Amino acid sequence: MTNSRIIIRAHELSKELPLGKYTVHALRGVNMEIYAGEMVGIIGPSGSGKSTLLGLIGGLDTPTHGTIEIDGTDISRMNEDSLTEIRNEKIGFIFQFFNLIPTLTALENVALPIQFARKPQFKPEKRAKELLDMLGLKDRMRHRPSELSGGQQQRVAIARALANNPPLLLADEPTGNLDSESGAMVMEALRNIRQQSGTTVVIVTHDSKIAERTDRTLTLVDGTLVNGTIPDPVYAAH
Repeated sequence: MTNSRIIIRAHELSKELPLGKYTVHALRGVNMEIYAGEMVGIIGPSGSGKSTLLGLIGGLDTPTHGTIEIDGTDISRMNEDSLTEIRNEKIGFIFQFFNLIPTLTALENVALPIQFARKPQFKPEKRAKELLDMLGLKDRMRHRPSELSGGQQQRVAIARALANNPPLLLADEPTGNLDSESGAMVMEALRNIRQQSGTTVVIVTHDSKIAERTDRTLTLVDGTLVNGTIPDPVYAAH
């Protein structure tokens, strides 16, 4: 499977945050391109700007300077309604602490984004069952989060992120709250999803072992991209 389409492009991307009398430069002129179908790790020490960069890519925040494009659309100065539409159609989010609704079952948590979609392309319960089954949770669909292990909860969160079939999956420390065995299962699930559906996966992590399981690693230090190999213009997923 090859794909030369650029799904994320950042140009001179900067984010400044006021801190009393001072200004924190969370990101400093980041330039990068990520191709459709890639699995990319963003790694760096605490405070390096990893989560800030992921938030800008996901339209959860706006840059101070520079631009960020998602699938050819510049989202840098969009209003909140337009950003919400982009997030609903293009992006799935996975967080370290799962963010599942505790009163809902796994099935209901996964079906919820489809029910809220402006133009749902799936039947909520049918789609939720298919995703949970694909992620090895067929016998846990009726369980609430408190009845699931951490690894199982994260796989439910992955299923929820995939509910509306977004082309881009953003994961912020997806294994950070898991033991090594559960973390390995989550990474395997993400790799399988990329391979089966061609979904682009971007993972923020401080764990070099997790980053090594991606196709390519970008390293941030003090808000600056210090390394990251550039893929061939025609990217071959593997």
